[in-house]
Amino acid sequence: MAKRFRRLVLLLWPAIVAAAAFAQQAPLDLTAPAMAAQKSAKSKGAPAPISTDEALSRANAWLDGARVMSADFVQIGPNGRRSEGQLSVARPGHMRFEYTDPPRFEIIADGRSVAIVDKKLNTQDEYFIGQTPLKFLLSDHIDLARDTHLINVSQEGKTITVELEDRAALGGTAHLSLVFDASTFALKQWTVIDAQGFQTVVTLFNVDLKTNPDPALFHIDENLPANQLGNRRR
Repeated sequence: MAKRFRRLVLLLWPAIVAAAAFAQQAPLDLTAPAMAAQKSAKSKGAPAPISTDEALSRANAWLDGARVMSADFVQIGPNGRRSEGQLSVARPGHMRFEYTDPPRFEIIADGRSVAIVDKKLNTQDEYFIGQTPLKFLLSDHIDLARDTHLINVSQEGKTITVELEDRAALGGTAHLSLVFDASTFALKQWTVIDAQGFQTVVTLFNVDLKTNPDPALFHIDENLPANQLGNRRR
């Protein structure tokens, strides 16, 4: 059960540290003198640096505006193993991660609960959404500064990274870094570091913000044997 909860925290805590490609680079200090920052941005062909407040505001606006989403994802786990699948979101409260390579697990949020489904064992673990990092990503209105502890906002080339902590997640404090496109502020990637120090990176591709996902994707099968942590369906 502990391993399954770690899978939930690591995947869904949109600590998103920059992707491996960005991890080798030092972040751009947004408090540096304007001329120096502009010169750096120009030399890299990157968007001009923006203030921390503006970056956070635009990140919030993109996340809050993404009422529905469909995307492909690639996940790199703590052991370096690569997994692929499809992500579907319908806010508030609904999300599905369906792994296709390997096709063993599904993570489903139905508006109240989150279920980690093991299709090989034909079992699932259930949690209240409020016990997981999903509680702010799937809320009706997203406010990163209000709902999490903001650690840092940095810019490197064509990306903006917002680093956060969730101190109220089940299992202990989780550290999250969200990576946004510096021009459009579309969410590109996240990295999660859980309370035990395990890191997972998730990258999004082929993002569709217009098509409403099939509501059936967010159905949790109550007939499956379930381990319920703090979650008792009535």
